[in-house]
Amino acid sequence: MLYFIQQDMAQAAQNAEPVVEEKTLSLFDLLLSGGIAGQIIIFILFVLLFVAVYIYFERLFAIKSASKVDKNFMSQIKDSVLSGNIESAKMRCSQTDNPVARLTEKGISRIGSPLEDINTAIENAGRLEVYKLEKNVSILATISGAAPMIGFLGTVIGMVLAFHELATSSGQAQMGSLAEGIYTAMTTTVAGLIVGIIAYIGYNHLVVKTDKVVHQMETTAVDFLDLLNEPA
Repeated sequence: MLYFIQQDMAQAAQNAEPVVEEKTLSLFDLLLSGGIAGQIIIFILFVLLFVAVYIYFERLFAIKSASKVDKNFMSQIKDSVLSGNIESAKMRCSQTDNPVARLTEKGISRIGSPLEDINTAIENAGRLEVYKLEKNVSILATISGAAPMIGFLGTVIGMVLAFHELATSSGQAQMGSLAEGIYTAMTTTVAGLIVGIIAYIGYNHLVVKTDKVVHQMETTAVDFLDLLNEPA
């Protein structure tokens, strides 16, 4: 009886399916397993990501600093101008480092000229301030469009190499090697899309922040011109 039980157990062990060991692959290994071409494209995408993040935070802090305006700034300027103390108004503007103060100072320096000339001077100064605020922001827009295209280029290169291996092996290439080349190539597309999305979101956020500062400058310009139009 014991003999038959042992024989059945041995037969079941022979018929059991072999245990398949699960193959794991870290993200770092996956990024580096795409060959020289894939590694070059991944490196380029990492550089673009670093540039996009640096520009975003540098411009964000600059725009936040430019948007800080003292609530009593225009009332102090108004009191100084109406009292005829132009030098005090200029000094108050020079002590404040933001676009609104610089626009106001430009208008104060033109007091005595026709209102049209004062308005033109303020508009020209406003264009310069907007240019300073938007410095390097266009690079984010470029990265948001270029990064996915670079990722697609890596995928195309990976597919070309995979089919080249299939063609040179006379159709005898192992499916495992082909699949590995294909999913490795797809990592460049994923990386490119991630970089592009980050740059796109950062660009639009900076545009919204810049528009708020521009609105502040336009409001200040209107208030200053209204001040000059007030009866003495």
